[in-house]
Amino acid sequence: MTAKKSTRLRRSQLAVPGVSEKMLAKAAASQADHVFCDLEDAVAPKSKVGARDTICNALNELDWGKSVRCVRVNDIGTQWCHEDIIHIVEKAGHNLDTIMLPKPLCASDVLFADTLLSQLEQKLDLPHKIGLEVLIEEVQAMQNVQEIATSCERLECMIFGMGDYSASQGLVVEDIGKASGYPGDIFHYPRYQMTIAARAAGIDAIDGPFVDFKDEANYAEECRRALTLGMVGKWAIHPAQIAPALAIFSPSQEQVDFAREIIAVYREAEAQGIGSVGHKGVMVDAASARLFQNTADRADIIGL
Repeated sequence: MTAKKSTRLRRSQLAVPGVSEKMLAKAAASQADHVFCDLEDAVAPKSKVGARDTICNALNELDWGKSVRCVRVNDIGTQWCHEDIIHIVEKAGHNLDTIMLPKPLCASDVLFADTLLSQLEQKLDLPHKIGLEVLIEEVQAMQNVQEIATSCERLECMIFGMGDYSASQGLVVEDIGKASGYPGDIFHYPRYQMTIAARAAGIDAIDGPFVDFKDEANYAEECRRALTLGMVGKWAIHPAQIAPALAIFSPSQEQVDFAREIIAVYREAEAQGIGSVGHKGVMVDAASARLFQNTADRADIIGL
């Protein structure tokens, strides 16, 4: 079994444009587990350089509570990537938890960011290691997802970016995150493949955006699909999507209590030399105890 590398909560990852002081302040005060200040898609080219300082000021001056503080930089194929990382870490590295790297195509793309972060941490004598998160959003990346998942120790999670992925594969979808006209879930295979690679590497798998933030019912359904596959959270492109994600990616207290009860029953049976035992209509053995341990582990991270 692979040890899990990160215990950060990522049930809801809130996207916020890095150019908006107002939106950054609202994001910091939100209930999202994780907020990423965006320098990429949400910022026009002419505003990217200036947005770096806007984000640094927000990281340094706002109270982010328990939220994971993240910055999505531009991808390494652009003119901005290396200066994004250098500027943000030099000016706000003490108040930064992770960097999100979009569009890596292979392990070497991730290693570029890893090496640059290592140099900055040494230069600045930072007291903590900055985590890396990557977006799997190109067909080349999906082909190389296993090598990306194990590219470096700094990597904490992979996110399925279905918008760019749809364009990359030539999928015909009307709305990002919502598929219709196809028998089944058109995103099932890439979600499944990425999640397997993430789980094997001991890192988190996150589902990407759902653009219709007024459609709570279908957003919730997409959250449930992601959870069923083993993902631990989903993006929120609007604060209205935070609460549904938190609710769905959190086990109920009843589920937590029963999971812990099953684990205790198995341990007692194991101590007595019994391989399996029935309990409240459930056959408890090593495999079932392991399944219920997932629920208990999620509860421990959340604090239930």
